[in-house]
Amino acid sequence: MARVERLLNLVAALIDTSTPLTAEQIRVRVPGYPEPDAAGSGSGRSDSAFHRAFERDKESLREVGIPIETLEVHHLEQPRAAYTIIRDTYELPDPGLNTDELAALHLAATMIQAEGLDPDDLEEGLRRLGGLTSEVAPSAAPVGAVPMPPQLLSLFACTLERRVASFDYESKPREVQPYRLEYRRGHWYMTGYDLDREAQRSFRLDRLTGVVTAGEPEGFVVPQSVEEVLLRPWEIGDGPSTAARVLIDAELASAVMAEDPELRVIETRQDGSLVLELDVRNPGGLRSFMMNFLDRAEILSPEEYRSEIVLWLSNFVSSPAERPA
Repeated sequence: MARVERLLNLVAALIDTSTPLTAEQIRVRVPGYPEPDAAGSGSGRSDSAFHRAFERDKESLREVGIPIETLEVHHLEQPRAAYTIIRDTYELPDPGLNTDELAALHLAATMIQAEGLDPDDLEEGLRRLGGLTSEVAPSAAPVGAVPMPPQLLSLFACTLERRVASFDYESKPREVQPYRLEYRRGHWYMTGYDLDREAQRSFRLDRLTGVVTAGEPEGFVVPQSVEEVLLRPWEIGDGPSTAARVLIDAELASAVMAEDPELRVIETRQDGSLVLELDVRNPGGLRSFMMNFLDRAEILSPEEYRSEIVLWLSNFVSSPAERPA
């Protein structure tokens, strides 16, 4: 018997049973495993071969996402380890999609390629949502691609199951209650409550390093309203960031902070003006931000950013000789 057939039989046996099955019961019920020794001593080669094969099968099924649960049963003479697959954790609930909705989902999934995702996994996912994709929509050639950061699937599971996610962000450890994931301007972002900063924060996924460690399910409550990720113009870019300090006039300080409460204030002056520290990856975006306030804001540092905006503004000021008579 082919191993794949034995694996299918094992899944079927573990789903259909009303009580968890011990390894010995699985050996009897599932075709394809070595037969017990004739003497029944439990110490022969076939017993060792069975246990090795069963351990490999369990590991293989778990690797593809089939949740085999290990429990301890007490209805036998001695407590024994037993195994089952709980339907609620294995089967997807019926989302109730009609044919038109399935067709739209299939069209979106096939026209926008998910980089790094096996097409067979995509096909299987669509099958689970409502049947064969060929029955609901024709195939279409991809017209675009969406990057799939390695941490995306782990964070997606944390978001769905409300698990606290721990990870390194720009080489610093973070612990976050993830609220939502969204794709904006070519990048994936996660918005959630940063337990270390005690505030809502947004994280660009391609700046995460290492693996994501998930906490216990149902570990927090998602607020009824979660704002979309705020893309600040000076932060849109790649590469390392440069800390810039900006002075905001007292008359505008309250309005600026009300619009973006997460801005980092490092100094509040006696007249009510604020000094903000911004992580700048896009100097042009910083310039656009400054132009919103005209003469009510000033770049304090670094000197290169201050000189750059002075030079840029100078291009708009004509000399007396250039002015019309």
